[in-house]
Amino acid sequence: MNDAAIDLPVRRLGLGVPGDAALDRCVAVEAPVSVEVGGIAYAVMMATPADLEDYAVGFALSEGLIGAPADIRRTDVQPIEGGWALRLWLTTERNAAALERARTRVSESSCGLCGIANIEEVLRPLPPVTAHIGTDRIAIAAALTALDAHQPLGRATGAVHAAAFCSPAGAIRLVREDVGRHNALDKLIGALARAGIDAGEGFMLLSARCSYELVEKTVRAGCPMLVTISAPTSLAATRAAAAGLTLVALARPDAALVVADPQGMIA
Repeated sequence: MNDAAIDLPVRRLGLGVPGDAALDRCVAVEAPVSVEVGGIAYAVMMATPADLEDYAVGFALSEGLIGAPADIRRTDVQPIEGGWALRLWLTTERNAAALERARTRVSESSCGLCGIANIEEVLRPLPPVTAHIGTDRIAIAAALTALDAHQPLGRATGAVHAAAFCSPAGAIRLVREDVGRHNALDKLIGALARAGIDAGEGFMLLSARCSYELVEKTVRAGCPMLVTISAPTSLAATRAAAAGLTLVALARPDAALVVADPQGMIA
């Protein structure tokens, strides 16, 4: 047993093939993670409580609370009753802005996207992608083929997503896993930032469908290309094209869909 997975007693039912049995099944841990900034509650996320230091940095970057890992003075990760507490202490300037954002979140509707002002905020223009890499279909295929070997929690549980950072040639450099696809990407972004790896020097590969949030996190991280193994949403495709992000979806060993390639990066 560890923070990422547990053995759960289950009973196997023979359906198409007879054979009932009592066994232990490795399942991914899903737990509430309370994110606090400067002592103020900011959000509660359902996540796998592993690599939470990476998640702290990636979440703060994706939320615009910080501009770089150095804006975080201290990170405390503590188990609490029923879950985990992730406490961030920012520099004075960043802390003031984060507390104002926390107060705004308290007044928002529970859906987080209701009201004209909130919709305008969600759809505000993304910063344009400035990084450029040269890659091709061979690199995408190589990354897809290699991804499974970098998903130990996924292989053990069959219940988590993986986010990988790949070189332009398709070599996987770094991977993070989580029950949530957004969390996995935040962990990866945080891990890259903490390691001093420029996200603009490669592409992201995600074992998930491509929603608009994943496009936005990739763009804000400064990465020029996102590859997902499942389909994109309409807003994901629109936002990627507008920001100059190369987006490849439904990526399988035999084929993939180039949804957007405004910079002509894929040979």
